[in-house]
Amino acid sequence: MPAALTLDLLKQADHDTFCRLLAGVYEHSPWIAEGAWTRRPSDGFTTLAQLKRTLVEVVRAAPEAAQLDLIRAHPELAGKAMVARTLTAESTGEQRSAGLTDCSPEEFARLQQLNADYNARFGWPFILAVKGPRGLGLSRQQIIDTFARRLSGTKEFEFAECLRNIHRIAEIRLNEKFGAEPVLGNQVWDGAEALAVHSEPGFAERGELTVTYLTPAHQACAAQLLQWMREAGFDEVQRDAVGNVVGVYHGSDRRAPRLLAGSHYDTVRNGGKYDGRLGILVTLAAVRELHRQGRRLPFGIELVAFAEEEGQRYKATFLGSGALVGQFDPAWLEQTDAQGIPMREAMRAADLPATLDAIAGLRRSAADYLGYVEVHIEQGPVLDDLDLPLGVVTSINGSARYRGRYTGVASHAGTTPMNRRRDAATAAAELALFAEARASADEGSVATVGLLEVPQGSINVVPGACDFSLDLRAPTNAQRDAMVLDVQRQAQRIAERRRVQLQLEEVMVASAAPSDPAWQRRWEAAVRALGLPVFHLPSGAGHDAMKLHELLPQAMLFVRGGNAGISHNPLESVSNDDCELAVQALLNLLDQLAQETP
Repeated sequence: MPAALTLDLLKQADHDTFCRLLAGVYEHSPWIAEGAWTRRPSDGFTTLAQLKRTLVEVVRAAPEAAQLDLIRAHPELAGKAMVARTLTAESTGEQRSAGLTDCSPEEFARLQQLNADYNARFGWPFILAVKGPRGLGLSRQQIIDTFARRLSGTKEFEFAECLRNIHRIAEIRLNEKFGAEPVLGNQVWDGAEALAVHSEPGFAERGELTVTYLTPAHQACAAQLLQWMREAGFDEVQRDAVGNVVGVYHGSDRRAPRLLAGSHYDTVRNGGKYDGRLGILVTLAAVRELHRQGRRLPFGIELVAFAEEEGQRYKATFLGSGALVGQFDPAWLEQTDAQGIPMREAMRAADLPATLDAIAGLRRSAADYLGYVEVHIEQGPVLDDLDLPLGVVTSINGSARYRGRYTGVASHAGTTPMNRRRDAATAAAELALFAEARASADEGSVATVGLLEVPQGSINVVPGACDFSLDLRAPTNAQRDAMVLDVQRQAQRIAERRRVQLQLEEVMVASAAPSDPAWQRRWEAAVRALGLPVFHLPSGAGHDAMKLHELLPQAMLFVRGGNAGISHNPLESVSNDDCELAVQALLNLLDQLAQETP
């Protein structure tokens, strides 16, 4: 077996050797290795992640025609080249790993039809990294399902998605060349799979993941996390009064303030495997690695797997992290779920004390902590679109939500002249377009009209009323408030010009949570140390860090989500290699903090 390639060998190589060593990483496309040669750092590539990123940048900078040639250089899945055994050795191994060489006649026929349909629609072969996000190979059914789903995509999206899959194929091939295994990333990925075994009745039977507060599935997840924390080397492990799972890994000085880290382990209904849980598992892997090395830092690490963030079973969002900052609402205990079970009763059934005194005792003191960090899947398409595995969060957006109604006059669609109409629906439509344009002109802001309804509407009646919602978010409170004011003013102008009445009710306001500058810089340095470019982005979604922000300095790291960053969805996905980078980034941050600590 040939010796593994090393970065040192690559650094010492001349041009021809360099390109030969990288041959086969990208299918029949030697120009990519050539481009990496011209972009190589003067002191050589310092990390494999840096080399991977450089190859990605070569492809991203190439003309569209060259990118299309790269896509077309790849064989069809279970296609003619496989049957004729003319695939490259790399492609042969990949298709074999997914079992495509052992298709049943029905599977083979289905794949042939999908290949024909895809080529007819897009003009290039379907590209999928068949070794999958864990690198062990997708099942034939997973491949067929993905093939069928992506047939409905747009040409622009599929072009980019094919390139993203090509980069994943290249990443796995590079790992094999370098003998690199994402051991810590595998721990994270496998942990998410193991936790996803626990799901609630009515969902589990359909293979769907649903874990809401204090259900048997939720308690099974807590028990699993308790066990893993003990096995990872945490010195103290417990489930607290609201069901948070807490592990403490002591530092060399037990009296020193700790670093707090965490995320949540509950899910939305029919959700994904990584929202929240990724941050728990990344921190767990980092502590497991410190324990394996026998290392104690000058400070302790406290990992909190928050029991509730999503507000699915009870209307008590951020219950777990809220308890740590003294914001548990006593009225929550009397709330009932869809089956009429009060929260207090659910707590007692789960062997929790269900007393306000016990819950109040969970409140943390800022003096006991250095700060709070959270790793989280992005839950959006930005990092995936940029082919970046990690992003540094600048702020969790502040938000304001409104319910509104325009009221005009319902009248006959055929007999009411256009200049005599008092159309409530077009007023709402105009406001929706204004909100879209206003947010688009403002860096980091977003505006959504998610509800738009004409009560008792009819195809031949000018709408007399239109109900709508507004969801306005921005990285700072000032930026949010300015956008809110502009949208409110425009809403009133529209009402006056269109001779309709406006009702607008504020239903929720949440403050922005800007990242602490010092902690953000630590994440930036950690990403840079991996050989990756530092990319900043705000978080449009809320996170437990929003609550801890009220007590401690905080900063978040985002991990790329696959499938265009979809989240709160079974298609939510991360790769083991991206998980590895997240763990390494956290370990680097811990090292920085250790060097800073007296």
